[in-house]
Amino acid sequence: MTEDSTAAPQLDAAVASRLKRDDAGLVAAIVQQHDTGDVLMLGWMDDEALRRTLTEGRVTFWSRSRQEYWRKGDTSGHVQLVRSVALDCDGDALLVRVEQVGAACHTGTRTCFEAGGDLGAVVGGAA
Repeated sequence: MTEDSTAAPQLDAAVASRLKRDDAGLVAAIVQQHDTGDVLMLGWMDDEALRRTLTEGRVTFWSRSRQEYWRKGDTSGHVQLVRSVALDCDGDALLVRVEQVGAACHTGTRTCFEAGGDLGAVVGGAA
């Protein structure tokens, strides 16, 4: 055998080379409900969180506050089942389309943007 079978799995090198990470090694992950288009939340992924998300069918994030991996729904039961993952043109953001089971926000609301609320922006018109 030429490969160490005990080595930890790695994110595919072709995918990893396309990512533009921040100074902490993270990429923003926008989570969207696959059938309605609702934007549910924003999380952060490093290479390992993305590898798990791509290979396990459930969304995993890197928690910046707790400094650990967390798989959405493991404690709340509000899981995110992966439908697709896409990288934006700059390589600095992911779009993770999911089937959301239960609330996406830790506050118990369907989306984190519901919980945060509208900021009352002036609505633009056609020029």
